Amino acid sequence: MPLITLQNVDYSIGGPLLLDNVELSIEPGERIALIGRNGAGKSTLLKLLSGDLHPDDGEVRLEGGVRVSRLEQEVPTDAEGSVFDVVAAGMGELGHWLAEYHHLSHAEHVDTNRLAAVQAKIEAAHGWSVDQRVTETLTRLDLDGEQAFAGLSGGMKRRVLLARALVSAPDVLLLDEPTNHLDIEAIDWLEGFLKAWPGALVFITHDRRFLRALATRIVEIDRGQVTSWPGDWANYERRREERLNAEAQENARFDKLLAQEEVWIRQGIKARRVRDEGRVRRLKAMRNERAQRREQQGNVRMEVAQGEASGKKVIEARDVSFDYAGKPMIKRLDLTIMRGDRIGLIGPNGSGKTTLIKVLLGELAPTSGEVRQGTNLRVAYFDQYRATLREDWNALENVAEGQDFVEVNGKRKHAIGYLQDFLFTPERARAPITRLSGGERNRLLLAKLFAQSSNLLVMDEPTNDLDVETLELLEELLGEYEGTLLLVSHDRDFLDNVVTSTLVMEGDGRIGEYVGGYSDWLRQAATVPGRPTVAQAKVASTARGNAAHGQDATASSAAAATSSTNAVPGSGAVPAKRKLSYKDARELEQLPVRIEQLEAELESLTAQMNDPTFYQRDAAAITAHTNKLGETQQALDTAYARWAELDG
Repeated sequence: MPLITLQNVDYSIGGPLLLDNVELSIEPGERIALIGRNGAGKSTLLKLLSGDLHPDDGEVRLEGGVRVSRLEQEVPTDAEGSVFDVVAAGMGELGHWLAEYHHLSHAEHVDTNRLAAVQAKIEAAHGWSVDQRVTETLTRLDLDGEQAFAGLSGGMKRRVLLARALVSAPDVLLLDEPTNHLDIEAIDWLEGFLKAWPGALVFITHDRRFLRALATRIVEIDRGQVTSWPGDWANYERRREERLNAEAQENARFDKLLAQEEVWIRQGIKARRVRDEGRVRRLKAMRNERAQRREQQGNVRMEVAQGEASGKKVIEARDVSFDYAGKPMIKRLDLTIMRGDRIGLIGPNGSGKTTLIKVLLGELAPTSGEVRQGTNLRVAYFDQYRATLREDWNALENVAEGQDFVEVNGKRKHAIGYLQDFLFTPERARAPITRLSGGERNRLLLAKLFAQSSNLLVMDEPTNDLDVETLELLEELLGEYEGTLLLVSHDRDFLDNVVTSTLVMEGDGRIGEYVGGYSDWLRQAATVPGRPTVAQAKVASTARGNAAHGQDATASSAAAATSSTNAVPGSGAVPAKRKLSYKDARELEQLPVRIEQLEAELESLTAQMNDPTFYQRDAAAITAHTNKLGETQQALDTAYARWAELDG
């Protein structure tokens, strides 16, 4: 029995229908990934499911007693008080009584009359079990109910809001970009939590690894139409490409026929006297059908303004340390960044990634040691807080700054045309920036950034709110960038696809250097005794938590005016590798392909087990599948161990 059913649902915000005749049902235990281009209507659909919006036509039907909770994309401005207050607010008026009772009972001077009155209200509503549920939810999510919500980092605020969504024990949980502002350790935790959560889940995310790990079904919104696909991401991409190719061929056939009919209708006077009126009516119908066709939204056309090449050595740090409030943020760092390096920065929120950027760029003086910058550096900086965008300007003014044209790689483009490359219509380009969505703001910041001539590019969390198509194009663009790149990101796939080396904040000021991306770091760190994991680094950074977080926030806005870099491990002795026999060398060459095949097989087996219908099979089939999963995992572990042995 479906928990929620949408029947013939239409919704519009002006212009073509945002959602057109939608049919969708959500079953118990499903984990549905909702995907589509920025502005396609994903957040709108979540609001329709939660009842915060009502359709223009059609019906959204909830089965009797079904509870729905929604985690918004942005932290609400009206959330205030303690963590306990914010979480309890998820229970409505009863939650407010519980929060008041909590404050009164912990006050230094207790107002006994008011306490008794509130207690009576809670008892009348049978609310003490709810109070226990709030406490259990806080414990489950490792939250301190006494902390002030306003003083938390962005990632911790998201965790509190998740607790507020969960406290009502919903049957359906709606999550809008839940990984935004979370560090990698928090994303890993959230993945594990949601896998074990028994209710139905509908979520929007730009994090492809997060999507693949959770989704049992993919629902796509494209030009108002909603289609459903099995949960395997690779299968979805293949089948979607086939559908789009078939659509393009059918449109081309239709347009050719229409063109032939238009030629016919324009024939001479003699032909018009004997014209087939049925054919005329068909032509009118074809014209109307062509007018109603909704073309697929185009892809962003991005191009980075390449500056004159910098010196070969971009930045050199020698024995650099930096302390903040008596705590080490950077400890004895030796690093050489060469032209063309592409380095990712990984670490918990508040661990000092932005501080490191400021020290390398000379915005902060090191406590000890020396930082030398190379010659002819031209820096461009992508700020995750979007502080470089002026709120009192529209999109056009933010990019062109009063000019009619922008120049990219020697080519002059009209500012409106340039913004159209980033999917801004002329009307949208002139709209107040306050009306732009999170994805549009990110695209605008990319447009502003890429119009600047640079040879040193710093990008701090550029992937938030971008749709998958734009994300993949950005990956390709950064791969072709001829300058130096320093990338701060918690998107594991993005790091794997873009960077060639990684700097990891390992706690207590230690910065580890690794070849490759996120997955390469995991593999290498596992073979080095004493190297902390991200979770351990997060524990180490908690000792200086708020101080470091405040320093990072200050660093990001100060660096916004002029920052960018890319790094590669350039220091530290590399142990000599033993010479391999021909057989071992051949095996090492083939292992990556073997590992990729095993990972794909493991992912497929896991996806099948995540399907709600899996356990409807007979016991023998379930046992065989489980055994196959265990054998594949063991083979993958063996392959990784062999790779580490041969490549060591």
